[in-house]
Amino acid sequence: MLPRLLLLFTLPLLPASLLAQTAAPDTTRPVALPEATVVGYGQNLPLRRTAASVGVVDARTLDRFSPVSLTAAVNTLPGVRLEERATASYRLSVRGSTLRSPFGVRNVKVYYHDIPFTDASGSTALNLLDVASLGRIEVLKGPAASGYGAGTGGAVLLSSRQPTPGETRAQAGFVAGSFGLRRYSAAVETGTAATSLRVSYAHQAATGYRENSALLRDVLTLDGEFRPSDQRTVSAHVLYSDLSYQLPGGLTRAQFEQNPRQARPSTAVAPGTVAQQAAYASRTALVGLTHEYRFTPAVTNQTTLYVTGGAIRTPFLVDYERNTTVGWGGRTAFSYRTTVAGRSLRLRAGGEWQSSFESSRNYQNRAGTPGLLRYDDEIRTSTGFGFAQAELELPAGLLATVGGSYNRLAYRIARVSAAALNPAGYEFRRDFRPVVSPRVALLKEITPQISAYASVSGGFSPPTEEEIRPSDGSLNRELQAERGTSYEVGTRGQLLRGRLTFDVAAYELRLRQTIVVRSAAGGASLFSNAGTTRQRGVEAALSGWLWQPTAPASGSAGAGLRAFASYSFNQYRFGRYESGGNDFSGNRLTGTAPHTLTTGFDWAEKRGFYASPTVAHQARLPLNDANSEYAAGYWTFGVRAGWRRPARGHLQTDVFAGLDNATDRRYSLGNDLNAFGSRFFQPAPGRNYYTGALVGWRW
Repeated sequence: MLPRLLLLFTLPLLPASLLAQTAAPDTTRPVALPEATVVGYGQNLPLRRTAASVGVVDARTLDRFSPVSLTAAVNTLPGVRLEERATASYRLSVRGSTLRSPFGVRNVKVYYHDIPFTDASGSTALNLLDVASLGRIEVLKGPAASGYGAGTGGAVLLSSRQPTPGETRAQAGFVAGSFGLRRYSAAVETGTAATSLRVSYAHQAATGYRENSALLRDVLTLDGEFRPSDQRTVSAHVLYSDLSYQLPGGLTRAQFEQNPRQARPSTAVAPGTVAQQAAYASRTALVGLTHEYRFTPAVTNQTTLYVTGGAIRTPFLVDYERNTTVGWGGRTAFSYRTTVAGRSLRLRAGGEWQSSFESSRNYQNRAGTPGLLRYDDEIRTSTGFGFAQAELELPAGLLATVGGSYNRLAYRIARVSAAALNPAGYEFRRDFRPVVSPRVALLKEITPQISAYASVSGGFSPPTEEEIRPSDGSLNRELQAERGTSYEVGTRGQLLRGRLTFDVAAYELRLRQTIVVRSAAGGASLFSNAGTTRQRGVEAALSGWLWQPTAPASGSAGAGLRAFASYSFNQYRFGRYESGGNDFSGNRLTGTAPHTLTTGFDWAEKRGFYASPTVAHQARLPLNDANSEYAAGYWTFGVRAGWRRPARGHLQTDVFAGLDNATDRRYSLGNDLNAFGSRFFQPAPGRNYYTGALVGWRW
C-alpha cells in the first residue's frame, strides 16, 4: 500500500523526460533545490546529516499563503497539524498530540530565538505572534529530550525574519479580505557584518466568519544582534502583544448542518456564547537576552535569560477568569568539539529552568462581566531539566548520537479564598518524580546526497497547570504524567542532480498513562489518564523542479515551476483503555485522521509574476473515545498569486491576491473532542478572499 501511495505522490512531480533520464547528466537546469540547515539539538547540521525527523517551514513557504494565519503554511509539514478553532485560536498537533489539547498548544515545547516561549506549566500561546514577522519554523517531531527536556510531542523552534547584511530597508503593508479582514504592518531593518536590527509592528482586525468570532491584535517586535568581538555575540528580543478575540463555541451536528456561521445558541437551561459574551483578551510582554561566548574554536557557551508577564481576561460560558502572570527563567548550553582516534566528536550539555507566579481569580460570568467570586488561587510553578548529547563520526559514513535529559516539575497552588474555612488544607502541592528521558540514534550516509537513520527516544510529559486545575474549580490530584517511547526509521536526500528532494519516515510511538480530555456540562475541560496508546505512522515529503529557465537572468534565480507534496498515514489506536465502565481498547485515537495530504505548485517568471495553488485533504476522524461520532473528511483548494518587483534597485513591491476554500467546502477545523451535548464542531471559514500589497525601500 505505502509504495503505491508514494509513487502516486512522486509521479506528478516528475515529467516523463526526467523519469526516463534519472541517470543522465543534465546541464540545462543549473539551479538545485537548497538543502535546509537545522538548528535542532544545537549542532547546526544539514538536514541530511540530522538523525531525527525534522520539518522546516521557511520564509518562502510562509509567503505562499495568506499573511494573517499560520495554519496553511504549518500544515505543509507531514505529521504536523495546526488547527484554528476560532479566529487566531490555534491548536497544534505533532503526531497526534492534540488528544489532550482542547485549546492552545500543549505537549509541544516552543522556543522563540532560543527563548522558552512555552510557559513553565507547559502551555503555549502561538496566537501572540504575527505571522508575517516570522522567517522560519523548525519542528522536531516526537520526543526531543536531548536538548528540550520533557515532552512526547516534540519541539518547535521559531525565529523572525533576518535583515540582509549590508542593507537597510523600510517597508509597509496592507491586507484586506473577507469577513472584515484588515491588516496593517510596518517594519524597519538594518544589517552589517557585525550587527543586525529589526523592528516590526502589525495591526490585524476581523469580524470573523462565525457569529461572535471577531479578532483584534497588535504585535510589536524588536530583534537585535551584535558582535562586540570575534568571541562574543549578544542578541536581544522583545515581544509585546495585545490580543482579543471572541469565542463562538461548539455546535452539534444538526446546528452545524443548518447554519455553520452561528455561535453556540442559548437553551432553556444555559445561555449561549453571544449572551455570555464569551471571549479571550490578553496583554503579554516578553524580553529575552542571549549571550554566546567562544572560548576557543572548540568550546562555546550560549546562555539565555528571559522575563515575561501578562494579564488575561476570559469570560467563558459559565465562569469569568482574571489571571495575572509573571514568569522568568533561562537556559545554558556548552558545546565542545574534538577528535577521538581521528574521528570527530561533538559534545553538548546544559540545563534549563523556568518559574512562574500566577494570580488567578474565577468569578461567575454575568453576560461578560465578573459576578460572584468562585475561587481565588495563587499558583507557583517551577520546572527544569539538565541535558547532554554526544555525536561521534564513525567509519563507513556512520554518525552515532546518544543523549538524554533529567526533568523535574512542581506545582504549588494556594486557594486563598478557602483559607478561612480550611486553614490547614487550602494549599495543594504536586511534585512529579524526576525522570530520565534518553535518546539514541544512528545515521548512515548512503551517498553524498542520501542518508538513512534510525532512532529510539523516550519522553516524559507531565500535566499542564490547566490540566491539574481545570476551570470547573476542581484540583486534579490523580492525574499522572504521560510516558512514551518512540521508534523511528527514515531516509532523506536529493535525486536528479539536486532537482528533487525527499524525506520519508516511519515511526511507532507507545504512550503510557495517555492524557485524554472530555468536556463537562458547563464547558469546562476535564482530564484523565487513558491507559496506553500505540501510534504508528508514515510520513513523506517531496519537492522538485518541473521546469527552470536554461539560463536564468539576473534577479530571476527563483523563476520556474516547482511542485511539492506531503502525506501522512496514521494508524493510531488505544491500547488498554477503560473509562466510566466502558471498554475503549483498540478504538481509533480520538481526533486523529488516518490520512492527510497537502500538495501544490509554485510558478514564477523573471518579470516577477507568480502563482501558488495548494490542495489539502484530511480524512474523516473520530470525535469521541467510543468512535460513535465522526467528522467528515474534506478537500480544500486555495491559491495566492501576484507580482513581486525583481530584486533590483531601491524600490521593492509585492502586490497579491488570494482565495481560500475555493469550493466553499463545509468542514470543521479544531473539533471539540468528547464534547458534552455532542457539541463537537467548530466550523472553518467558507470561501474567502484577500488582497494586499507590501512596499519597501532599501538602501
